Formats: sequence, C-alpha cells, structure tokens
Amino acid sequence: MNAALHLHVERLPLNYNRGESKSLVMSGFFEEVQRRKVYRVAVAYIIAAGFIIQIGSAVFPAWELPNWTFRLVVVLLLIGFPISLILAWAYDVTPQGIRATATSAPGAHRRRNVIMLVATGVIISAAAGFFLLPRAAARKIDKSIAVLPFENLSDEKENAYFADGIQDDILTNLSKISDLKVISRTSVMSYRGHAPNVRDIGKALGVSAILEGSVRRSGNRVRVNVQLIDATTDE
Repeated sequence: MNAALHLHVERLPLNYNRGESKSLVMSGFFEEVQRRKVYRVAVAYIIAAGFIIQIGSAVFPAWELPNWTFRLVVVLLLIGFPISLILAWAYDVTPQGIRATATSAPGAHRRRNVIMLVATGVIISAAAGFFLLPRAAARKIDKSIAVLPFENLSDEKENAYFADGIQDDILTNLSKISDLKVISRTSVMSYRGHAPNVRDIGKALGVSAILEGSVRRSGNRVRVNVQLIDATTDE
C-alpha cells in the first residue's frame, strides 16, 4: 500500500508539468499572434469578405452571371483567409514599407507556431465554408407583377369602363418588357371589389409585386392613383 501511494505521489509533478508545458505553448502562440498583428488582419479580412459576398449576391443577378460564379467567389475568399494569416504572420507593414517580421522564438517553436496558425486558418475557413456554401446562391430577382382592377371612385358608375381601360393600357405596356412576367387580365378580374390580403394574392398568382390603383373622373378632369406593393412584405 505504501509503495502504491509513493508511486501516485511521484506522478503528480509529471502530470502537472505536462499541463503547464501545454499552457506555455498556447500562451507563446497567442503572444506571437498578437505581436505580429495577425488578429487585425483576420478581422479586416472577415469584414471585407462579408462585404464582397453581400455585394456579389445582389450584383451578379443584375449582370446575369451564372450562379457558379458567385460560389467561386466564395470559395476563393475561403481559400484566401489562411493565406492572409500566413502573410500577416511573415510580414509587417512599416513606414519603410513591407518588411519581414523579426522572429524571437527558437526554430522548433517557430515551426510549431506556423503549423498552429495554418491549422487555425484552415479550420475557420472550413467551418465558414460548411455554413456559407450551401447558402451561397446569388439573390434571385423575381420579375413578376399583377395589375389588379382599378377601383372606380367616380360618381358616375358607368365610368367603370374608363378604369378598366387604364388597367388594360398598363398591362399592354408592361407586357412589352421581355424579362417581366405579367399576369393576364382574366386572372386578376376575380379580385375586383373584394381583394384579399396582398400577400395572399401574390402567393395565389405567383408574383412578387402587385399594382393597384383607383380612378376618379369629374367632367374633363381625371385623377389616377397608383400604388406598387411588394407582395412578400405588403409594403
């Protein structure tokens, strides 16, 4: 029993030294990262990459670029992250220009720190890619519209034909836009006078925008009010 107790006591310092050694290794690594200003480069890169992704998701559809080009941009940004960390580790920007960062750690520690840096960059990029790539689809612009029957606000109810004529003219002009999907007049006539929620109309007709309005005619004067509504937000 005494021998077993003696062995247990002898192992305590050994385990403690190992834990302390690992703590010193990590502490030395983070001190080097801070000294070489790698944190700043990492934060700046993430902000810039996020900005590029946001701009690309909106601009690429306008340029009619295929969706794989946007995914390629995301992949290149992910690959560039660990590369930027390595460059920030190796070089520093000084008033005299770009200079190699002075090394204070021994050779073995220097190699270990570089390996830890690369591993950290790759892990972060892989985690970001796992989250971003399935969602990296350029924002699709739904170009579709439905023109609801215009409401006749005139005192003379027989002027309803005038409101229908304005709706027909708008439909005719919109249909001339080649890349715009316009719902036919027949499909929207059922919403005359008792239009439900705009979101419900958008879902039923499969459009992203609703055009509604009213016509008031008094003598030779005509007043037309038109409102374009986003069918997804009702705004």
